[in-house]
Amino acid sequence: MESMHGAEGQIRLAVLDGNGSMRNLAGSIVDAMDHPCATPLAYHSFEPFYAASTKVRPDVMIVDLETLGQDGHLSRLAAAQPQAFLMAVSTGQSLSRSLAAMEAGAHDVISVGIDPASAAEKIDRFLIQNTRPARTDGTRRTARPQAMAAPTGDGAPHRFEAFIGGSARMREVYDQIDRMAPSGAPVFITGESGTGKQLCASAIHTRSPRRDKPFIAINCAAIPGALMESELFGHIGGAVSGASEAREGAAEAADGGTLFLDEIGEMDLALQSKLLRFLQTGMVQRVGDTRQRAVNVRIVCATNRDPMTEISEGRFREDLFYRLHVLPVRLPALRDRREDILPLAQAFLARFCVEEARRFTDIAGCAGEKLLTYDWPGNVRQLENAIRQAVVLHDGEALRAEMLPGFLLGEGLSGRLEPLRAGYAPLTGGSAETIEPLWAQERRIIETALTAFDGNIAKAAAALEISPSTIYRKRQSWSERMGGAAPAFTAFAG
Repeated sequence: MESMHGAEGQIRLAVLDGNGSMRNLAGSIVDAMDHPCATPLAYHSFEPFYAASTKVRPDVMIVDLETLGQDGHLSRLAAAQPQAFLMAVSTGQSLSRSLAAMEAGAHDVISVGIDPASAAEKIDRFLIQNTRPARTDGTRRTARPQAMAAPTGDGAPHRFEAFIGGSARMREVYDQIDRMAPSGAPVFITGESGTGKQLCASAIHTRSPRRDKPFIAINCAAIPGALMESELFGHIGGAVSGASEAREGAAEAADGGTLFLDEIGEMDLALQSKLLRFLQTGMVQRVGDTRQRAVNVRIVCATNRDPMTEISEGRFREDLFYRLHVLPVRLPALRDRREDILPLAQAFLARFCVEEARRFTDIAGCAGEKLLTYDWPGNVRQLENAIRQAVVLHDGEALRAEMLPGFLLGEGLSGRLEPLRAGYAPLTGGSAETIEPLWAQERRIIETALTAFDGNIAKAAAALEISPSTIYRKRQSWSERMGGAAPAFTAFAG
């Protein structure tokens, strides 16, 4: 199967299906979609599927978790194909496996018994959000997403790859990316959390000669130190506890492309020395192996820490820093580019209205003033979460100030979360006997929020400024701690 390209304007869909059980489901989903699709192409094992996807970049990927095997394969797919809607199919009912799939990058996890129309609707929403119009008058037509859209003069925000914003500070960043992209030299991205460091790395890759090769991202802060070497360099069978088969690491997976090391400051010193050797030699040695493999990758790394402070305090090798710090990029905080706040908020509003089926079309002046005057310590990620919370909890033509999260109004948690406040009294000089474990306090706060919103997880998560998957994960951990089944609760509801 050499290509996934269909006729002009058709959606390209690839299926990973080891035993053929998903063929009918995938076909039914395609039939129910508003977007026209080329004939879905099915692959029976991961490596051919991954190789084909890196060559032709499908728009939609439907993967069977059982065929996929290792959870790390899903994160590889998500990182290599950020443009695609990644839908995982579970044949079981494992909550932990579904959560792991979502955290690895799946946009959704469905069961084999799902209504195909429901799955098709989710895919259509994603495609519309990414500028692929569905049919509206009986005529099927689609438009390929633009990598960069210049200002149109009609109020549309300035876009550069996945970035939004035309401020002078961001235009400087865009210019840096364009100048750095053709090179093969390492890039070192710094900036506060939530400023878009992975977007920057992806933009550098997309505009480089390596654009048709894999873009592999590893979050060094999210992987335990004991597993990090295996994730980065791979291992042979039996060299890592619980792994009977050999597996390539991220460096090999990114061969010919770009390897993005996010939060590089979290990498322990022992592994830093091995990374330095890899950068010097271009050779990878899997854990437990004696053979070395030549790999050609471009390294892009990022940190939200001050590298010089980390070096002076002995947490980061100076020689590794100077090996990596060849082409530096500093991403500005959102408070330093306030002219981008409203365009970003408007773009988030449009996206979440599609996802949540809301009617908002504009941001009222008073709400815009609140957004503009806040300092946004969490940067673009915090702004995105604030708009999502407002959209989940409210509806209307214009987003008004009173619909914004309480922290923007100087009120903290407000409205229907009064019961939450009543259920949580901070300790003030109590004895040791009155102190609850942290998990118990978290449980009380989350369950009070769920009660306040009649069990609606999406609304409770938005009010608490956490993701819905966090609530699922917390409740699973409470169940395991208490030795019982996970308590039932209401599924997502508008």
